[in-house]
Amino acid sequence: MELILGDPAALDAVLQHSCRVRVADAVPSAGYPIGAEILADLSEPAELDRLRRAMAVDSVPGAVCACAGDVRFEFLDEDGRHLTTVVFHHGVTLRWDGWDGDAVLADGRSLLHWLEEHGAPGPLRQFEEDERQRQQAGRQEAEWLSAMPAALEDLSGRMLALSRTGGDPSPDLLGELRDRLRQAIPEPVSRALTLFEWCGAGSGRCSGFPVHEIVPDLLLKDMPIVEIIAGLQDPRAEARHYAGAVRHLVGWRTRAKQKRDLDAIPAPLKARLLQEAQASGDQDKQARATRWLTPTPSCK
Repeated sequence: MELILGDPAALDAVLQHSCRVRVADAVPSAGYPIGAEILADLSEPAELDRLRRAMAVDSVPGAVCACAGDVRFEFLDEDGRHLTTVVFHHGVTLRWDGWDGDAVLADGRSLLHWLEEHGAPGPLRQFEEDERQRQQAGRQEAEWLSAMPAALEDLSGRMLALSRTGGDPSPDLLGELRDRLRQAIPEPVSRALTLFEWCGAGSGRCSGFPVHEIVPDLLLKDMPIVEIIAGLQDPRAEARHYAGAVRHLVGWRTRAKQKRDLDAIPAPLKARLLQEAQASGDQDKQARATRWLTPTPSCK
């Protein structure tokens, strides 16, 4: 039988000759140093047909996942000889040596549910958790974009791209953002409030956040601490502004003279910021705020 490289139907043509499948983790666990634990070993024709249908492929775009995969399917022929091996990746793709890249499944959930029914629920649980995290990240990104100053909206693509490349904002981009913001909001206190709200949006985390969320932090870093304090003491300051200020002030090296700047914040304002951090429920932020904002006992 002649196989066409990249043909989505090529795998199914091979699997039609399979009479048995052994399912195992793609990577052996610590308890199975020689070979992976067999999760399922089936030879019922009806189940093999269901598995083939669940492995229906939509396309073979040519991309290759960098990881080893989640589950390995070893197919055997009627004489018990190895026919072929297929590896399942992230509930979405299959890897097979008959293709020049990973194939995208027509319905990855169908294969995930097949595995769950046959004693391997892990891939479905992981897929659902990954999906939950993707949806959460999408909501956070939308919130961050909504809080972005209107004068910077047409540069949002360049900022979001930072999370794909993992790089820091270029000096040119930061300079353009800074200049536009000053032109749009020339009064420092109003500018500080705008940046506080933007900095507090998105994930809200002080570490492990999407790279693009560092932008308002860097713009706040340029503002003198007296302007930061004035913004927080302004009657317009609300919880969302304090949340952004906390994230900025207690983050990792977010200011060139962080200790000096935080020492300049009046004690009542520090107490208000610490209260906001404790209300966040973020243990990392709470610990950072306790370290930086708790008053130091005076010597008697």
